[in-house]
Amino acid sequence: MSERRDDALNRFARKNRLSYTLDELLSTMRRHKIVRGLLLSPPLQGGVPLPNNEVIRLCGRSGGMLAPVITVEPALKDVKAALKLAEENKRVLKAFKVRLGYVKASADSPVFGRLYDYAESEGLPVLFHTGDTAFSTGDLARSHPLTLDGLANKREELTIVLCHFGNPWFEDVAELIYKHPNVYADISGAYAEKYAEWLAKKISEAVYFAAGAGKIIFGTDYPITKHSETLALVKKLEVDDSDKEKILHLNAERVFGL
Repeated sequence: MSERRDDALNRFARKNRLSYTLDELLSTMRRHKIVRGLLLSPPLQGGVPLPNNEVIRLCGRSGGMLAPVITVEPALKDVKAALKLAEENKRVLKAFKVRLGYVKASADSPVFGRLYDYAESEGLPVLFHTGDTAFSTGDLARSHPLTLDGLANKREELTIVLCHFGNPWFEDVAELIYKHPNVYADISGAYAEKYAEWLAKKISEAVYFAAGAGKIIFGTDYPITKHSETLALVKKLEVDDSDKEKILHLNAERVFGL
């Protein structure tokens, strides 16, 4: 979130009848007994992400409920700036984010080499947008989850999180989290009321295929998806209660150190 008029996600907030403010987000989290969350840069009009220092500032106003994720763009100056900001905010930083499908670079682009080195050395996960893009100009060839297979092979010490479960490529993500010890996936943005039963079925099958839910993480993608919707999706999953507990909080606590 940004609390800015040029936030490109404002149209999703209006569609979901959300005020899309920090106060609303924190109030919603409290209502649903969500004690910690990660805050990421939304895209601004024009395609660039919200500056990372603004994300860190918003987290500072959250009373410890939100922790920042630094978004890294595919340019050497942006990687350098992100790593400098990470060093300055080591105490609160929980992860990095790469916007695959929205930027003209693949996950294994050499420009991200220093980022991956730093993330490995500090034990910080790197989140990757995977699957469908919110805008028709997105590059699906770069956001397909299987593009992460090569990176996971080369970087076995790098914790990789596939955002949005690669929707609609659920089976491919299930294979990746089964194959690679260092690859995880979140369910953020994976909700549509008309297709809730189908989504629950696909994620339940993925839990079975991946031999358990130990690598699947809760997420909302607010304001595109509401907290109540994603919580309802987890309730629909045909998995054991112990697996639901892993998805809802245990995995995030372990992977992000929350």
